Amino acid sequence: MVRKELVSLLEKNILLFAKLSERINRDLVNFGEYSRQQAQFLIRLYLGGRVRLKDLAAREFLPAPNLCAAFRKMERDGLVLRAVDEEDRRNTWYSVTERGAAVATKFIDMFHQAISTIFKDIDKNDEEELIKSFRTMNGILMKMESKNA
Repeated sequence: MVRKELVSLLEKNILLFAKLSERINRDLVNFGEYSRQQAQFLIRLYLGGRVRLKDLAAREFLPAPNLCAAFRKMERDGLVLRAVDEEDRRNTWYSVTERGAAVATKFIDMFHQAISTIFKDIDKNDEEELIKSFRTMNGILMKMESKNA
């Protein structure tokens, strides 16, 4: 059955990606004084732009108070700017500061370098096959995401 094979392959790939991600985050990337979760939120905020807290919480599948706690230190350190919406004080907007953008860019560069390190010895044919497969997979997942958004 096709669906059963799809589910099985996706499950295996999720586990393999999780293992690679853990290796990257544990061994190859140094977040300094920030937790991995804080670094990931900073990167997502940097890439996604200014956003209301409730929208960010929905996008991250987390309760808003958890995000507030994660951003608190980054706000004190001048990486994240929190602003109450003047038109609707129930809304809080978050964005990265100039300093936050520089730190996010540094983290992204570390991720890129870590990924390059993991794949440095891959066979050229395997690399080309992975690129082709990832492009196909990304296209399909983006279509699914747009239908479910």
